Amino acid sequence: MKVTVTAFGIAKDILNKKQTEVEYSGTTVADLRQQLIQEFPEFAKLASLKFAVNTDYVNDDFVLNSNDEVVLIPPVSGG
Repeated sequence: MKVTVTAFGIAKDILNKKQTEVEYSGTTVADLRQQLIQEFPEFAKLASLKFAVNTDYVNDDFVLNSNDEVVLIPPVSGG
Protein backbone atom coordinates (compact mmCIF):
# COMPACT_ATOMS: atom_id res chain seq x y z
CA MET A 1 0.00 0.00 0.00
CA LYS A 2 1.21 3.52 -0.75
CA VAL A 3 0.55 6.55 1.41
CA THR A 4 1.82 10.09 1.10
CA VAL A 5 3.74 11.26 4.17
CA THR A 6 3.97 14.99 4.82
CA ALA A 7 6.34 16.10 7.58
CA PHE A 8 6.80 19.30 9.56
CA GLY A 9 9.50 20.60 11.90
CA ILE A 10 12.06 18.08 13.05
CA ALA A 11 10.18 15.26 11.28
CA LYS A 12 10.86 17.06 7.99
CA ASP A 13 14.54 17.32 8.95
CA ILE A 14 14.70 13.58 9.68
CA LEU A 15 13.17 12.71 6.29
CA ASN A 16 15.29 15.36 4.52
CA LYS A 17 12.15 16.41 2.65
CA LYS A 18 8.67 17.71 3.34
CA GLN A 19 6.73 15.07 1.44
CA THR A 20 7.36 11.54 0.24
CA GLU A 21 5.44 8.46 -0.83
CA VAL A 22 5.88 5.44 1.41
CA GLU A 23 5.18 1.86 0.38
CA TYR A 24 4.42 -0.35 3.36
CA SER A 25 2.76 -3.63 4.16
CA GLY A 26 1.08 -2.72 7.45
CA THR A 27 -2.47 -1.60 8.07
CA THR A 28 -2.42 0.87 10.97
CA VAL A 29 -0.69 4.08 11.92
CA ALA A 30 1.26 2.04 14.50
CA ASP A 31 2.61 -0.15 11.69
CA LEU A 32 3.66 2.91 9.72
CA ARG A 33 5.28 4.42 12.84
CA GLN A 34 7.36 1.25 13.30
CA GLN A 35 8.41 1.22 9.65
CA LEU A 36 9.48 4.86 9.86
CA ILE A 37 11.50 4.11 13.00
CA GLN A 38 13.22 1.20 11.24
CA GLU A 39 14.07 3.34 8.20
CA PHE A 40 14.83 6.51 10.19
CA PRO A 41 15.89 5.59 13.77
CA GLU A 42 15.77 9.25 14.82
CA PHE A 43 11.96 8.97 14.90
CA ALA A 44 12.28 6.74 17.98
CA LYS A 45 13.45 9.81 19.92
CA LEU A 46 10.18 11.65 19.19
CA ALA A 47 7.98 10.08 21.83
CA SER A 48 5.16 12.56 21.31
CA LEU A 49 5.07 12.41 17.50
CA LYS A 50 1.42 12.79 16.43
CA PHE A 51 -0.21 11.65 13.22
CA ALA A 52 -3.04 13.11 11.19
CA VAL A 53 -4.67 11.33 8.27
CA ASN A 54 -6.52 13.32 5.63
CA THR A 55 -6.68 16.38 7.99
CA ASP A 56 -7.90 14.52 11.12
CA TYR A 57 -5.75 13.64 14.13
CA VAL A 58 -5.72 9.86 14.62
CA ASN A 59 -4.55 7.28 17.15
CA ASP A 60 -2.07 4.50 16.47
CA ASP A 61 -4.88 1.97 15.89
CA PHE A 62 -6.31 3.97 12.96
CA VAL A 63 -6.48 1.82 9.80
CA LEU A 64 -4.85 3.42 6.78
CA ASN A 65 -6.06 3.14 3.21
CA SER A 66 -4.06 3.33 0.02
CA ASN A 67 -3.41 6.92 -1.08
CA ASP A 68 -4.12 8.43 2.36
CA GLU A 69 -2.14 11.52 3.29
CA VAL A 70 -0.38 10.99 6.60
CA VAL A 71 0.92 14.11 8.31
CA LEU A 72 3.71 13.83 10.89
CA ILE A 73 3.31 16.42 13.64
CA PRO A 74 6.37 16.56 15.90
CA PRO A 75 6.45 17.98 19.41
CA VAL A 76 6.71 21.76 19.45
CA SER A 77 7.83 24.24 22.03
CA GLY A 78 6.84 27.82 22.35
CA GLY A 79 7.33 30.76 24.50
